[in-house]
Amino acid sequence: MAAYLLLALAPTALGLEAPGGIGRLPAMGWNSWNAYHCDIDESKFLTAAKAMVSMGFYDLGYQYVNIDDCWQIKDRRDNVTGKLIPDTSKFSDGISGLANTVHDMGLKIGIYSSAGTLTCAGYEASIDHEEIDAATFAEWGIDFLKYDNCNIPSNWTDECSACTPDNSDSSLYVNGTCKDTTGQCPQGYDYSKSLTFERYKKMGDALAKQNRTILYNLCEWGTAEVWTWGAQVAQAWRSTGDISPDWSRIIQIINENSFYNNYADFYAHNDPDMLEVGNGNLTEAESRTHFAIWAIEKAPLIMGTDLTNLSQTNIDILQNKHLIAFNQDPVVSSPAQPYKGGVNPLWTFNATNPAEYWSGESSKGTIVAMMNTLGSTRTMRANWAEVPSLKGNGRYRVRDVWTERDLGCVSGGVSREVESHDTAVLLVTGGCGGQIGHGWGWGHGWGWGWKHGGW
Repeated sequence: MAAYLLLALAPTALGLEAPGGIGRLPAMGWNSWNAYHCDIDESKFLTAAKAMVSMGFYDLGYQYVNIDDCWQIKDRRDNVTGKLIPDTSKFSDGISGLANTVHDMGLKIGIYSSAGTLTCAGYEASIDHEEIDAATFAEWGIDFLKYDNCNIPSNWTDECSACTPDNSDSSLYVNGTCKDTTGQCPQGYDYSKSLTFERYKKMGDALAKQNRTILYNLCEWGTAEVWTWGAQVAQAWRSTGDISPDWSRIIQIINENSFYNNYADFYAHNDPDMLEVGNGNLTEAESRTHFAIWAIEKAPLIMGTDLTNLSQTNIDILQNKHLIAFNQDPVVSSPAQPYKGGVNPLWTFNATNPAEYWSGESSKGTIVAMMNTLGSTRTMRANWAEVPSLKGNGRYRVRDVWTERDLGCVSGGVSREVESHDTAVLLVTGGCGGQIGHGWGWGHGWGWGWKHGGW
């Protein structure tokens, strides 16, 4: 646990800026993997793109339509050019043709590769081909690259390994500490000197040489302590292993990622993997928690479901304007942080009952979230005296983020009945004699006016 306490208190630093403000705020959009895996073709991307526009997602800032693995011909590159080859049985006009159509709709398009010899699904990948692949992606009109971590050749294998919560043998990892330190990097090891760093930096350098700005989201699975160096290389980095559409995995990821928030900033985003809202057997409560925590941690909000089959309840969750506004705040870069443990003491590493009380400042007020990790409904209370940006003797106007109900001016705090696995979210503002971080009151011309990165 001690190592993770240090991470939680580590200083933040502004990330790697990209031209035109690309990547300054967390990316929002859609990716094919969670819904379709390798069962993809251009019709699925066009359907998703049209749905993003017609269903109102685009107006709220969702703009990337991202192709994941399996988009290319397997086992070979072009014999003459050395370029990756799109599978024209899936993409009749190639990737560039799809990109043109997506751009004509006002959206952006992303693609996938891996920093290894093959992608995770066994297709051609980009290690030692960074220059040609980056140039090809730019030529095709790509706006976003997800860069995975499969099939690493032996000459690119690190001399030592980091202990991660996603270790295949979970018995080796207890309360944030490795039990077996065989082959583990020593405490204080500088992972920016690792071969993993160099693998990902090579692609970042190649992308930076192109005449097109491509948002770089490296997908390193949270190994090699990527949160300590990711901002030197990319605008976003996977801080955990893969997600799945079940509560046990989502709460485990929430626990892990909560220790890395001080490394997030403008152009520097921890990525706990894509959204599973609409997939699996997630309850309405679990979907609310999933989206709320991703949003207030300022993670990329990349949907991964068949948008045309979304329930109205899940549409409402994914389109919550207050949580999106916090995630996309152009003024305040810091994500929300746990301020109270709840079931366990604060900064306890616990995969089933992580910190339950969170808060974060924004240019519209303070977000306060109460997450019930237990198996039954319980009363949870946000005490103003415990919330870092509030004053215990202040009176604040409070709005329920999920219901839009104005709770009026409240002294002392707010108690809510929170269902199992649900998260109550409050927006707390001034205007009642209390003051908060940026001095915004409810009466200051309240209106979100949100569209594509602006207020």
